[in-house]
Amino acid sequence: MAVSLKDHARAAAANTARVAVLIPCYNEAAAVGRVVQDFRRTLPQAQILVYDNNSSDGTMAAACAAGAEVRSESSQGKGNVVRRMFADVEADVYVLVDGDATYCADSAPAMIELLQTQNLDMVVGCRAHEAAAAYRTGHRFGNVLLTQVVSNLFGKRFTDILSGYRVMSRRFVKSCPVISRGFEIETELSVHALELNMPVGEIETRYLARPAGSHSKLSTYRDGARILRLALTLYKHERPLAFFGVLAAALALLAVALAVPLILHWLKTGQVPRFPTAVLSAAIMILAFLFVTAGLILETVTRGRKEAKRLFYLQIPRRSGG
Repeated sequence: MAVSLKDHARAAAANTARVAVLIPCYNEAAAVGRVVQDFRRTLPQAQILVYDNNSSDGTMAAACAAGAEVRSESSQGKGNVVRRMFADVEADVYVLVDGDATYCADSAPAMIELLQTQNLDMVVGCRAHEAAAAYRTGHRFGNVLLTQVVSNLFGKRFTDILSGYRVMSRRFVKSCPVISRGFEIETELSVHALELNMPVGEIETRYLARPAGSHSKLSTYRDGARILRLALTLYKHERPLAFFGVLAAALALLAVALAVPLILHWLKTGQVPRFPTAVLSAAIMILAFLFVTAGLILETVTRGRKEAKRLFYLQIPRRSGG
């Protein structure tokens, strides 16, 4: 009987939760109408918002015609749009999806159910491509590489960190600072969850080819380099002792390599043959110790900042009603 009452309570909560579908768009006139219609069909009670990012192809008109609430963000870049969305929109459950009609709207109810029944903070839609055109080889390889990098740095809890299809709790959205400006935003969202040890999950979802007339804005090499740079930057911020420790070890090895021949010569002859090299070796070793000291200090600062972020996260109710 207790299980039945619990299930009933969960179902009631799911029915009363305010769901917002957030669709960032830039020149997606050929696809955004289908996205809005599909999510209106699968989530009829949801608020569907399209945020236009300086489109020049009639994206806003197409979204309005499909029945979406359309807003705009003038600062160019997906990260800037997501930051504005998170700040503006009030809901209990947030569905973030790209406006290119490549993600399957039919997966949204299952993702929301998993989020609510398991009390998760984020559910990621892992892409299962059905056509070669949907998920290009270069993008697939880059995703695997970057997912592995983030897994090694922060722990393996995601298999598709670059997916643009996510369902998030209010607590997650309102505690995420969003510092990214472009396509690095998916990496930042994943790392935010990993760093605060949030409960997360994944659901496999179909990844479809873009409709005719729609073109990807993602540059494999440029955006891949930016995402990798963001991952390393976040590593420096969140793991400063390990980051500066690696640099210190490299400098220490270099200093020893320069000093060993001088020491051996001094032991044999009592003379230092290359005095400038000895000075350089000592300076490099001092720099290595400074890096270790900086890492230790920043590690303490980072721990305090992480504790403050965790406490702020816990103060945010899962539902807007408290």
